[in-house]
Amino acid sequence: MTDSLDTMTGSATLPDFHIVIPARYASQRFPQKLMADLGGKPVLQWVYELALKAGAQSVTIATDHQLIEKAAIGFGASVVMTRDDHENGTERLAEVAAKMGWQGDEIVVNVQGDEPFLPVNLIHSSVIALNQDKEAEMATVACAIDQVEDFFNPNVVKVVCDEKQRALYFSRSPMPWDRDGFASNPDRTGMLPVGFPALRHIGLYVYRASLLAKYADLPMSPLERWEKLEQLRFLHQGIKVQVALADGLPTHGVDTPEDLEKLRYQLSLDSI
Repeated sequence: MTDSLDTMTGSATLPDFHIVIPARYASQRFPQKLMADLGGKPVLQWVYELALKAGAQSVTIATDHQLIEKAAIGFGASVVMTRDDHENGTERLAEVAAKMGWQGDEIVVNVQGDEPFLPVNLIHSSVIALNQDKEAEMATVACAIDQVEDFFNPNVVKVVCDEKQRALYFSRSPMPWDRDGFASNPDRTGMLPVGFPALRHIGLYVYRASLLAKYADLPMSPLERWEKLEQLRFLHQGIKVQVALADGLPTHGVDTPEDLEKLRYQLSLDSI
């Protein structure tokens, strides 16, 4: 399943990078989901093993809970215990980068602990995108939006980019607004036109260690407060965010018990 999405990386050389997997034990929608069984091993172990396949200099699980630490050590992972007061994964990443002593230009990938089938090619594409844009301090991934329904769905985060493929803005709202096109389609159904500039954001983040070092001093922006999108904090501060393009949407992660059951079913089909 990890090879189901093909992402274009061209002939660019993959630079050195680190992977950190923030692993919270608690979750409001699905408590202890990282320890849930998926095909005979915890969800977190799937994530760790796919991260190893990416060829990073180091792969580290960052957690604040002893049960996750014990489980991770049990399947051979490197673990860093972090504070328990972090508000998000980026803060946890920043603590790990500081403890590891990573230098300013080193690249750090945030791989979510609930994404057991994240394509390795997505990691490579985003790392290469950041490495090639020397002015950018972070990178992320997006793919095309085809369906009008997805464009108007507030749970689908949209991003628009400039001519250098850097993010101009992220939003839950439909943007940009096709004034003439949407006026002629009041039911908001069907396909978006080919080449429509709105992209669907895929929540994979890659940072330079220098940005992580100053993250704690970046205040929450009004845009972030309204949209509930952490990446707007960076744009508000004028930080350049490079966007790598994927050919399609990767397999959904584990946000709910229903998501886990879908992945278990898919694994059962793959084993036939």
